[in-house]
Formats: sequence, C-alpha cells, structure tokens
Amino acid sequence: MSKKSKINFSIGVFDSGLGGLTVARAIRRLLPAENICYFGDIARLPYGIKSKKQIIEFSKQNTNFLLGKKIKALVIACNSSASTSLDVLKRKYSLPIIDVITPAAHLAASVTTNHRIGIIGTAATIESKSYQKEIHRLNRRIQIKEMACPLFVPLVEAGWLDNSITHLIIEKYIKSLLRSKIDTLILGCTHYPLLHRAIKRVAGPGVALIDSAPSTTERLRDVLKRRGLLKEGVGSHGSLKIYVSDLPRNFLKIGERFLGQKITHIRTVPI
Repeated sequence: MSKKSKINFSIGVFDSGLGGLTVARAIRRLLPAENICYFGDIARLPYGIKSKKQIIEFSKQNTNFLLGKKIKALVIACNSSASTSLDVLKRKYSLPIIDVITPAAHLAASVTTNHRIGIIGTAATIESKSYQKEIHRLNRRIQIKEMACPLFVPLVEAGWLDNSITHLIIEKYIKSLLRSKIDTLILGCTHYPLLHRAIKRVAGPGVALIDSAPSTTERLRDVLKRRGLLKEGVGSHGSLKIYVSDLPRNFLKIGERFLGQKITHIRTVPI
C-alpha cells in the first residue's frame, strides 16, 4: 500500500484506561487534521500492579485490535505498557511506535538546571527504571529520585483533583523527592496531569512539572512528517473514535474530564 493512501489512516492510541485521553487531547491540539482511534482497556485496569508478562500480553492484544482499525502509527499512552512492552512491540510490528516515556525523559533532561530529577508513576513504571535508564543514557550526571504513587489514579477518577485530602496525599508521596532538592518532576502516568495544579502547589514554583503528552505528540508529528505520513489541512478536523473493553457508569464524566471535550463516539468491544 502506498504512503499516500496511508495518510488518511488513523493514529492508534491505547492505554489501560482513560488517562491516555490526555495524549489524544494533545494530538488533537497539535495535529487537528489527524484521525484518532483510541482504545482504553478499562476491563483489565490497572496495569500498574500486573506482572511484566501480563502487561506485555495485554499490550500486544491492544495493538492487534487497533491494527484492525487501519492505523498508520501507534502511541503507547500507558506508562506501564511503555515501560515493559515497547521493545517487544517494536520487534513484532513494523509501523511507527511512539511511547510516552522517551519524549518526557528527553524534555526533563533538557529542563533541569541542577541535575536532580524526580519521577512519580505506577509501581510497574517505577520498578522498570525506564525513565531513569533513558535519562542516564542522555546524561549520567543527573541524579534521579523515584516514587510510586498508587493513590493518585483513584484520586483522579474520583474527581478529587485539588482539595485538602489530595494535597496531604501528594505531600506524603513527594516530600522525600523535594528533600532531595529536585528542580524537575516527571508526571509518569497519564492520569497525573489532572493533578497538575495540586502537585504544583505542593512542589512549589522552583520545580518544573513534565507532562508527557505534549512532548509525545511533538515526537509523533516529527515521525509522521519524516515518513511522509503526516496529514495536514488548514481548518480540517479529524475524527476521534473511542473503544473500551468495559463501560463503567461514570465513564463519560471522567473521560470528558481527560479529553477536555464532549465524547460523541464510543463503543464497547471484547478484547
């Protein structure tokens, strides 16, 4: 199939749940002409507490589903999947695959001035050391402090984004990072950007927060352009189709919070 015919194919995005919609949101902002096909594996979340073997298997199944929807590139919008499955997926599939970890690590390494970076994420992401490995590949002098924050996801999904309880939990998790004098903090989970304001209040003005969605989207744009697959059109708006493996009662409320707009196309599919 020619590149020209593939230009109109969708960008596939998958996550273990709804957090990856923050990445879809960033794609729609930067690349409005592109069609997006999103899959949220809500029935099997959270991935962060699963074994590496299980996460890899889920990631392959998610990719196979999206390939059936005619995609030209894949974005792994799940930090847990990216940290365990990226190399496996790149070996197995021939299409461009962009993860959320590499772009954020590069941005953090370029932003820090005192060479001290903090990383927060799920247990699977933190245990994988994926951010640390990528940052040290760029600069071995950077000191890194990591912390798993398992309560952040339920806080976001409950809508507790900026209140006293949320602040106490954030402070409990990141106080050791702040004592290490970090000047940059990577939000290593796609749910965490919704806690940006609360985390910033606790971290203070001297700590830069790194959200992976914008840098991931910029990397996606560069890859598509280099391969001649970028869809451009002034004033044009691509479609957004959302598929999930389960449809919880509060899906629309939470999903629209992540996406920043009304959800008009959603289907529940077996996986």
